[in-house]
Amino acid sequence: MRPDNWQSTLLSSRREKLVKENHPVSLPLSPLLSPLCWLATSLLIVGFTPATWAEPAPNLPGIFEEVTERARQLAASPYEERAGDLPPALRDIDYDAYRSIRFRPEAALWRDETLFSVQLFHTGFLFERPVQLHLIKNGEQQHLPFQSSFFRYDGPATPLQEADLGGAGYAGFRLHFPLNREDYHDEFLVFQGASYLRMVGRDQGYGLSARGLAIDTASSSGEEFPAFTAFWLLQPEPEATRIDIVALLDSPSLAGAYHFRVHTGKQIDVEVEARLFARRDVAKVGIAPLTSMFMHGDVSPYPADDFRPQVHDSQGLLMQTHAGEWIWRPLNNPRELRITRLQDTNPTGFGLAQRDRDFDRYLDMESRYERRPSNWIAPLGDWGPGSVELVEIPSESETNDNIVVYWVPEQPLTAGESRTYRYRLSTFDAQRPEQRLGSTVRTRQGWGAVPGQSDPPPRSRRQFVIDFRGGELSSLDGTHPVEAELVVSSGETRQLQVQRLPDGETWRASFRVQPQGANPVDMRLRLTLRDTPMSETWNYVWNPDELR
Repeated sequence: MRPDNWQSTLLSSRREKLVKENHPVSLPLSPLLSPLCWLATSLLIVGFTPATWAEPAPNLPGIFEEVTERARQLAASPYEERAGDLPPALRDIDYDAYRSIRFRPEAALWRDETLFSVQLFHTGFLFERPVQLHLIKNGEQQHLPFQSSFFRYDGPATPLQEADLGGAGYAGFRLHFPLNREDYHDEFLVFQGASYLRMVGRDQGYGLSARGLAIDTASSSGEEFPAFTAFWLLQPEPEATRIDIVALLDSPSLAGAYHFRVHTGKQIDVEVEARLFARRDVAKVGIAPLTSMFMHGDVSPYPADDFRPQVHDSQGLLMQTHAGEWIWRPLNNPRELRITRLQDTNPTGFGLAQRDRDFDRYLDMESRYERRPSNWIAPLGDWGPGSVELVEIPSESETNDNIVVYWVPEQPLTAGESRTYRYRLSTFDAQRPEQRLGSTVRTRQGWGAVPGQSDPPPRSRRQFVIDFRGGELSSLDGTHPVEAELVVSSGETRQLQVQRLPDGETWRASFRVQPQGANPVDMRLRLTLRDTPMSETWNYVWNPDELR
């Protein structure tokens, strides 16, 4: 049966330019391909119930309401482009000079007053537009003016020591906390550039980024990048392990007020409330966006000229539907821009995951991709119908963030309309703790020919090998009748089989697929035991034009 509440829709477009974090460019969209509707039975799994929305900080209600009213008024007036006129000395500095400007740790805000401390980012290089920073302590609000004495200007930045930097402002800030050791305050959360924020949990290193909002991503009109223009940081109590931040967001299409309640621990949890006010109609608004990088990995259909087996900040898209079904979509670095949509109503959660945590899977001593965090978005409240949209952008460099995922409400945002979205943004490692089924640990593919075959099939015939491990699946004996359920949108499949691997814990499903001409093949597969789900649903779109 094909339930109406689940679809996978495939779009395609040629890439003209890449999206860079602080230099956004347009992504022209080519004509829409035929929708690929899916048939999938829901898996009966107990979903994760988000914790109750935390009590507000004593000073928060007044500040958040003030910023909300300010956002409402902004949206009711014409958009004013923020001035980016930096002091002449900062306008043309290069990357080397910018990275030689260093904040003085002894100048950190709240140092020796709370478990948290705040360090600031200088403007310059790509960061031309300063943000306003306000500190709130005991109900009193204080604007933080720019002070060059907070910084050291070393090496290539030395000439800035004598320059007039009045009005330079701050490009953002970072939070520090004794996350890994009690005697050292680790940097764990950064707000810098447009509406970007990055965070790491214990023993993790920076990788993917979250964003406040995405507007018209990968659309023919070009993407619009909203930006946080002002922040209010509420100084926590001396022994508090959470902190509240309020932010004002602005863009040509809308304005917004954001509250971030940050909880520290092994993993970082951020409760987000976003109040949005539309200036004009927004064709596609992306809620709770995540941005990452994928160059090559297990599923890549071509050998990379790289000594490293895998290069990526995130390995796949993970989603849990409102019915409890877990879906895993491996990421790809395509030849052309690809957009896929996973439709649902009020999903339980979605995110980008870095599942491989073994150094031997990457062999990179500098980037340490095995330490990159995964991020999870858990809606709080009813988000209604919509879709999780995944954008995969062709890239030739791991310095480009070429993966974007976000929630698109079914109803567009119209001029004069206001909406509120609440969700929890969390770091995690390989697995979500509430996911108890077998998970995909590898996806491999290759030419579906038999070695030495005298009349081999076309190279478009592919063999897929998917390995699952975990949950009850890993406790089964090889005699248990584990089966694979496979559904494809088009083409012909052959030789579907399941077998347990020699480690005694991993089960492999393999099959061959022959596409129908140049049509993409959207595939869904899961393992069952006597009709009971044993694994998450593996979902992948194979495009025959990916052969290189």
